[in-house]
Amino acid sequence: MTAPATATAPTADALSIDIGRVLNRLRSAAPRVHCLTNAVAQAFTANVLLALGAIPSMTLAAEEVPAFAASADAILVNLGTLDESRRTAFALGLEVAEATGKPWVLDPVFVDRSPPRLALARDLAARRPSLLKVNAGELAALGGAEALAGVPLAVTGPVDLVQVGARTLRLANGHPMMGRVTATGCAAGAVLGACLAVEPDPLLAAAAGLSFVAIAGELAARSAAGPGSFVPLFLDALHALDAASLGQHLRLA
Repeated sequence: MTAPATATAPTADALSIDIGRVLNRLRSAAPRVHCLTNAVAQAFTANVLLALGAIPSMTLAAEEVPAFAASADAILVNLGTLDESRRTAFALGLEVAEATGKPWVLDPVFVDRSPPRLALARDLAARRPSLLKVNAGELAALGGAEALAGVPLAVTGPVDLVQVGARTLRLANGHPMMGRVTATGCAAGAVLGACLAVEPDPLLAAAAGLSFVAIAGELAARSAAGPGSFVPLFLDALHALDAASLGQHLRLA
């Protein structure tokens, strides 16, 4: 009797080649991500997408969201500042995503601190986002991976975990300076959306997006004197990313 085949995790070299191809497709296609995101993160998120080669749109106006979402290639739903205009925008944007099959990313920011936010996040997660971006505290508040069975996960932390079904990757890039400026994580959610727009495999798309942000953060931190100089260096590093630098710096845990 032949033993069943088992999936093996890719090496860092093999994965860097794959995510380099995702980066090349992203820059060739210039996907637009409609970002239904928080007030703190909007400008930085737009600049991150532009630096990487994608196109942002940001409107929350109820009369405009359906058209913007329909013409986007992916949608981000970020709960960082939860107000009525954003609640309405989420509903309108997701109607379009579900009707058209567009990929969408859910980033349930700080659901571990707000019961109303947690209730909304649970409702949104039940609509099966293309990717759920969380940290460990947010994931625990949502009931853990078992409660989210079938939803692809990108769990950020000192080591990032990507889990899609039985497949997992652990990514070990990043730098503490990334936590010293606001909206780095929120912008990463938009980058994940851009990757999903050009890569149908959520495991590879998530690995690519998280790696782009984390490696750019490492490279920027080398020259930064502090948070103030880190931000422009981070944007420059995203702009300069290429397959060679990904291959040189990507680390798996």
